[in-house]
Parts: sequence; structure tokens; C-alpha cells
Amino acid sequence: MNRSPVSRPAVPPWLAHAFRAQREPVPWNAVCRGALAAGPSLLAGMLLGRTALGVLAAIGAMLAGINDRPGGRRASVRRLGVPASAGAAGLLVGTYAGQGLTAVPLTLVLTALGLAAGGISAVGPVASAAGTQLLVAAAVGAGMPAADPGWQRALAFLAGAGWLLVLRLVLPTPGSLAGDFRFDGERAAVAAVYDAIAALVEAAGGAHATARRAALTAALDHAQDALAGPRLRGRPACAAERRLHARFAAALPLAEAATALCWAGEPVPARAAQGPRRLAAAVRADTGPGPLPAPHLPSGRLRAPGTPPVLPALRALDDALLRAAEAFDRGEGSHGGLPVRRRGPRRALRAALGAGGREYGLRVALCFGASAAIAQALHHARWYGPHTHWYWLPATAVFLVKPDLGPLASRVLCRAAGTVLGALVFAGLAALLPRPAGLIALVAVCGALIPVATRHFAALTAVVTVLVLALIMAGGEPQASAGRIGETLLACALVLVVGHLPMPGERGGGVRDRLTAAGGAAHAYLLHVLGPPGHEHAAGPGGRAEGRVLSGESGGRAERWASGEGPGDRAERWALRREAYRTLAEARTAISHAAAELPALARHTEGTDAVAEALERLVDTTTACAVHLDDTGRLTPRHLRRLREALAELERLERGGVRVPLPVAA
Repeated sequence: MNRSPVSRPAVPPWLAHAFRAQREPVPWNAVCRGALAAGPSLLAGMLLGRTALGVLAAIGAMLAGINDRPGGRRASVRRLGVPASAGAAGLLVGTYAGQGLTAVPLTLVLTALGLAAGGISAVGPVASAAGTQLLVAAAVGAGMPAADPGWQRALAFLAGAGWLLVLRLVLPTPGSLAGDFRFDGERAAVAAVYDAIAALVEAAGGAHATARRAALTAALDHAQDALAGPRLRGRPACAAERRLHARFAAALPLAEAATALCWAGEPVPARAAQGPRRLAAAVRADTGPGPLPAPHLPSGRLRAPGTPPVLPALRALDDALLRAAEAFDRGEGSHGGLPVRRRGPRRALRAALGAGGREYGLRVALCFGASAAIAQALHHARWYGPHTHWYWLPATAVFLVKPDLGPLASRVLCRAAGTVLGALVFAGLAALLPRPAGLIALVAVCGALIPVATRHFAALTAVVTVLVLALIMAGGEPQASAGRIGETLLACALVLVVGHLPMPGERGGGVRDRLTAAGGAAHAYLLHVLGPPGHEHAAGPGGRAEGRVLSGESGGRAERWASGEGPGDRAERWALRREAYRTLAEARTAISHAAAELPALARHTEGTDAVAEALERLVDTTTACAVHLDDTGRLTPRHLRRLREALAELERLERGGVRVPLPVAA
């Protein structure tokens, strides 16, 4: 008698997410910087007789280390410097507010800070990190009494973060001394783009094509961020940087052609991926590409009888490869700026004041204010025992309430597990290590582990817990492991309750804001490729542009390219394409996090994944149309059918109750 296999219950998404970890190579350069940042900062403060300021400098270095991610040196100035500046401002405000205000006014001030920082966090990753450091430092300033004035504490915090930034700027990456090590991060990022293009070409017509296209988008986003750091002049100043900008620009038409090949769904010759692979190696070695594979034969008399015609996307790949080889051979390059659309202050303000920013701001304000009030009540009730500080509870709530660190349930589980593990580890080490040398060494080791621990929130929490407890003891406080576990569990319960409370407006505002931005970017890209010249930003949804799309007219794009207007037109097209795929990737990440929430929260964003898929199909089809129009000047019935299907699917989803305002209509 055969027994049917027992079906195992599926793990709930909110629980499965807690066990996911990023898999990346060990960033040894960041490990070295971490070892040289927090520990030496604490040692310097002790040697100068200002241990309390040394502790604050080590905290600044620790928080900067959490933001120390791979990328360009110039980009790290903004990625590390902006949050550190916000943290110093928060420490300044928190110190003076804690010294001059009683419990109730202090709680109101911290709640207002939470409202502002929560709204700012909706602008982007750097703004989110700045909002986090602002609140954490404000909690530390208010809840960690000290005899030093606030401005000295803020300067000490900035000194610790600034020291890590200096290390980021001056230390070479291991293995990068063969070229100009100042741009090793940029070179690695641009080379990864060419590798991702080759991987997408290899996957064309296969089951992994969609995943490879998403990986190409991630590589392009990373390279764009690495190259787009702040500079005194608007354009790259040195030859090495201009060369990298030109090589990144040369990758954009290759990425466009590879996406069109993926959309066509037909396998391509294996040698089609050899060219991008060689370009990737040339970028890494900072050399010329050498000989590249011969182009594929065009359709016509040169094609052997009985062989299928060459796809327009494959011819576009060959053409882009030849243009890239010319850009590489020119050496220095003449590209003056990245073909990206700038996000100005007005757009940032709209994001902060939009539905997502308002919802997140209210939730952060409620969590931060309530946790500060509870912490002060426990402090005045002497629940802390001999400890004189109460910042741990509100600082923990700040990290727990951040949606970009993962779903709420996953954050709570990871934070609780990491804190318990870190506190137990520190309790054992504190009984064995000599003081203060052992504590300084422990801080240095934890600083080195932070870049590796960022792969998982529980691991990061455990390392940070050990580091902070070591700093507390180095500052003269008694061992505080048990109290930290209790405060963390209390913060977890508080954030879980606040996270499920009803808020004004519609839930899931962050996801819907990102989908709206993705829909607007897709709309602008579609109109630029297929609409009449000069109307890209004026036509509204459902207007004449969509009618021209469905009729198959090119809108004069091919004629404009032939008349000499093509280069600028194409640069604008590539910028719009980049914006469309970047906003879609951001929406996808937000939707993935929302889907892994507890059912009571996940239901508010049901159906948004289908909208994102329809938008991706629309953008992919628009890219295929752009490549085909460059080659023939007209669209095929297949292109028109796929456009109609994508637009009709978006309209159907809106009629079906997925309340996401989309500026694209059929």
C-alpha cells in the first residue's frame, strides 16, 4: 500500500524572512577600517583623560561603520557624512533638552523629532540613515547624563564618524594598488555592470532571464550611486574619473540591447556574451579591452540561405559593443556627466510629506515618544538600579520601527534574539577581560565585525550590543546585560503594538508612493520613446500619446536620430530608462517587505505585486520598442500586442480594486 507523502506546512513569510541573510564576499577593507575606528577612538579619549567623549566618538564611528557599504569613495562622503552630521545635531539637541527640560516637555521634544525624522526617512536610503542617527543620538544625548557641554559631545561624535570617513578615503582596497586606488570602488561597480550584461545575454530565452535583468538593474543602480558622489565642480576633474564615467555611459546602450534580447525570448549565440565579459575585465584592470568578438552578420545577402535573420536587438548589441570599444580605446573619454535625472528638493519634500512619509513619521513619533516616556518613568522609579542612563529603550525602538530594515515581525525577532545573544556573550567576556585594555580590544573587534554582521539584522544587533555594553563599562558604568535584555523586549512589545495601530489615511502608504513613482517614471519613458517629439512631460494619462502607441507610429524618433538629434535624444532616453527601472526596483523591495509582514499588515498591500509586474512588462516592452525603432523605424504587431496587453492589465488592476494611483492608462 502506497502512502501519499505528508505535506509539510509552509513557513509563514514573516518567519521565513527572519532567517534570510545576504551572501556576499567578506569586505576585508571595511573590516580593517572598522578595527581602526571605534577602538582607537575610545583609546584616544582615555589617553586624553576624556573617557566620556571617547565613548561618544566610538559610538559615532560605530554608527558610521553600519553605513560603510561598498561603493565609490566620493559617494561615501554623502553616505557617511550626512547621517553623521544629523547624528551630531541630534546629540546636541538631546543633550541640551535633557539638561534643561523636565520629563514631559522632553518627551514632547523627542516626539517632534521623531515626526520630522520619520518623514525625512521616506526620501531615500541616505535620508533614512540620517533620520535614524538623528533619533539615536538624541536619545543618547538626553538619556546619558554627562558633565561635558553639548557642543563638545557633538564634536566628539563627529570626530569618531569623521575618522572612519578619513580611513574610507585614504586607505586603498586590498588588491587595488595596480591602478588608481582612489577609484577602486567605482571600477568594481562599473565592471559589475558589464558582467551583469553578459549574464543577461547568456540567459536570453531561458528561465533565469527575468532574475538576470533584475540583477542588471541592481548593478546599474549601484554603479550610478558610486559615480554620483559630491564634487566641487559639476564634472569629473581627473582623467581616471572621466574615463570611468565614459565607460559607464558606454554600458547603457549595451544594457538596453541586452534587455531587448531578454524581451524577445530567443536564445542567442554564446559568443554574444564574450564582448561584455572582456569589457568588464578591462574596467577592472584599467586597461584597453583588446580584440572583441566579430559582429553578427546582418540580415540580407550576407546571410547564409536557410539561416534565421539576426534579431534587431542582437544587431543593436553589436553596435553598442563597437561604440563601447571606441570609448575604451579613447582612453580618457570625454563624457562630462552621468545620464541621470536629478531628484531635486521639491521631489524630496513631496516624498517626506506624501502618504508614505506621513504614515512613517506618525509611527516613528509615537514609538519614539512613548518609549522615551516609559524609559523616563522607569528611570525615576529606580528600575535601572545603579545606572544613570535611560537611552537604550528609545534607541532600540528607533531601529525596530524602520521599515527599510525588513518586515516588522522579522525585525522584532532578530532584535530580541540578537540582544539576548550579545548580552550573554558580553556577560561572559566581562568576567574574563582585563580593564580597560580588554574592553578597548573588544570594541575594536566588534568594529571589525560590523561590516560582516550587516548581512543579517540579528547578527548586527548582537555585535552592536556587545560593543555598546563594552563602551558603557569603559565609561565607568557597571555591567548592564540583564537590564538591556529587559529593555529590548519591552521595546519589541511596544513597536509591535504601535505597528498594528490604525493610523490616519490608508495603510501601506510607503508601498503606494513607490508604485506611484514607478508608474510616473514608466509613463515618462513610454512617451519619450513612442510619443511625438517635445511632449514627454506634458501629455496626461489616456491622452493622444497612448493612441499613437497603439497605432504603431514611431512619433518621429527614428527620423530625429537620422537628422542628427539622436545622441541627446538617446541620452535622455537612457536617463528615463534608468529612472524607470530604479523606481521599479525600489517598489519591488518595499512590496517584498510588506508581503512578509504579519497578515494583519500584509493585507493592506495585497495586489501591489501584480501592479509592479505589469509595470515591469511595460518598461521591458518599451525598451524593446526603442531598440526596434532604432533599427527599422516601425513597430511589429508583436510589439503592439505586448504594449496593449501591459496597458490593459494596468487598467484591469485599477478597476479590480488595487487602489494605486497610476499615471499610465490604456
